[in-house]
Order: sequence, then C-alpha cells, then structure tokens
Amino acid sequence: MTPLEMVAVVVAGVFAGGINTVVGSGTLVTFPVLLAVGYPPVVANVSNSLGLVPGSLSGAFGYRNELKGQAGRVKRLLPASILGGIVGAILLVTLPEKAFSAIVPVLIVIALVLVVLQPWLNRKLSERTAERPADGGLLLWFGVFAAGIYGGYFGAAQGVLVMGMMGVLVTEHLQRLNALKNVLTAFVNLVAGILFIFIAHVAWLPVLLLAVGSVVGGQIGAKVGRKLPPVALRAVIVVVGLAAIAKLLLG
Repeated sequence: MTPLEMVAVVVAGVFAGGINTVVGSGTLVTFPVLLAVGYPPVVANVSNSLGLVPGSLSGAFGYRNELKGQAGRVKRLLPASILGGIVGAILLVTLPEKAFSAIVPVLIVIALVLVVLQPWLNRKLSERTAERPADGGLLLWFGVFAAGIYGGYFGAAQGVLVMGMMGVLVTEHLQRLNALKNVLTAFVNLVAGILFIFIAHVAWLPVLLLAVGSVVGGQIGAKVGRKLPPVALRAVIVVVGLAAIAKLLLG
C-alpha cells in the first residue's frame, strides 16, 4: 500500500469503530476500502474482521457503565455469540459467497422492522405476558447464535440484527442493550479473527492499520452513542441498516 492508501485504511477504521459502537455496520466502510486498495474479497473480509476486533473491545469498554448489572445476560448470551462466530468463520472459507449472502438483506430488513416497532411491541407483549425473561429466553439465545454466524461470515449490520432482537425480547433501556450488543459482537469478531489466523490468509498490514483506527473510533462512538436518546439511537440504527441493504444489493 502507498502512504495515502494506508491513511485511508486508518481513517476507515476510525469510522468503522465509531459506527460499530453506536449500532454496527462498520464493515460497510472498511471492506470496500480494502477492496479499493487491491486486496482480494476473501482476504479483505478476513483481515477486516481481525482488524476491527480492538475497536469492538474499545467500544465495549466505553459502554462499561451501561453494562453494570448485566453480568447474567452476558454469561448466558456470550456462548451463543462465540459458537455462532466459529460457525460463521468456517462457512466463510468453505462455502461460496452466494450461499449465505443472499439472505443478508432480508435479515437486515427484519431487524430494522423490529427496531422501529420495538416500543409498540413492548407494550403489546407486556399486556399479554406478566413478565418476559430477563435474558430474552431461548428465542434470543438462538437469535444471537444466528447473528453470530452471520457476523463470523461477513459482519456488516450484525449489530442491527442483535439490537432488533434484544429490543423486542428484553425489557431494558436501549442504551443498556447497546452496551450488551457491543460485548457480544466484539467476541464474535474475536473468535472469528482467531480462527482466520489458522484457516485463512490474513494481510497483517491492513489488520494493524484498522486496529489503530478502530480503537480510536470505538472511544468516539461510545462518547457519542451514550448521549443519544432512544429515539435518536433508533433512527441511527434504521439509517445505517438501510445503507447496509443498499450497499449489499447494489454492490
């Protein structure tokens, strides 16, 4: 890479780290940049996943105050994310891209609908059931597992999917759910990245550049995202999700 291309990758990492912390879909910024500087798609995807791990952890640390009191949820849902990330990483190196990516736009649409309808659904569900499981029950566990598979395979808008499911299945403030989302998606990227080191070709220079940028972006995203009211955060989720759909459909 030329010095200018290296700067572009770092800047993309900053944007991706911030976006991932607030909602997700940072991959839609970094993946095209890696393609533009000459890396093959699979190598770009693998290197991108590994490079964004420090940013995900940075964002999760930035939301540490919102994680207080959620240890039980983390312990229950984290294994689902880890297992899903492992499966998704294996799928990336064994299946053709079209076998999985064809359903991605549909998944994102479903997630966006859940995010938009969350307040209404919460009211309706509270009228019909005395109390929903504090951790979302088995439905959320398997939903997080499925999102982990998607995240291990590609990762764009993984946060949108997780937020959509948690928003409907767990009665909790949106900012606290966003903090939990950051932890779950960070570990999906982490386990997938570790596997990629052993089963795929990794381009280490962009990994390093993305890591530096995403750590900075994660802290910026945490400071901005924590100040957004639920309505604004929901709007950001919808906008980013629609951008993800457009990018995936239009290439």
